[in-house]
Amino acid sequence: MMAAATGGGSLLDTARDIGEQFGFNWSLFISQCISFAIVCFALHRFAYKPILKVLEERRQKIAESLANAEKIKEELAKAQASAQEVLRAANAQGNKLIEESRQTAAKVLEVESQKAIAMANDIVTKARQASEAELVRMKAELRKEVGRLVVATSAKVTGNILTPEQQNRLAEDTAKQLASN
Repeated sequence: MMAAATGGGSLLDTARDIGEQFGFNWSLFISQCISFAIVCFALHRFAYKPILKVLEERRQKIAESLANAEKIKEELAKAQASAQEVLRAANAQGNKLIEESRQTAAKVLEVESQKAIAMANDIVTKARQASEAELVRMKAELRKEVGRLVVATSAKVTGNILTPEQQNRLAEDTAKQLASN
């Protein structure tokens, strides 16, 4: 090695000497390069291209999935907006129904109150009429009783038995006097 460097030999000679010293063989090197090229070609053709194809398909699927996810997101947002609108409409309609129910209940309460007042007035009127009829009946009974007592008292005082005609006349006079008072 020293001799090659001092002898002024060419670089090629130096490389050959180093190669021989380490056991370099040109024919083996060329056959390994050809084998490497064949393996590279085979790997490229049968492994690398299918893997790239699978990766490309997967990239496309991912892109489609992202696009679909975006569409679904938009549709979900639209559905939520639609649901909110439906809820608002239902809430408004519910409030309207509640208000109508309150108004109807107020009207029914007013009508029922008027009916109750009318019934109470009817009861009071009937009670007055019954009371007045009872008063008239009691006055008539009182007049009869007073007339009978007057006749009985007059008969005892006078000591005479009065005729039915006298009894009637005396009862009528007493009734007239009671009616004028």
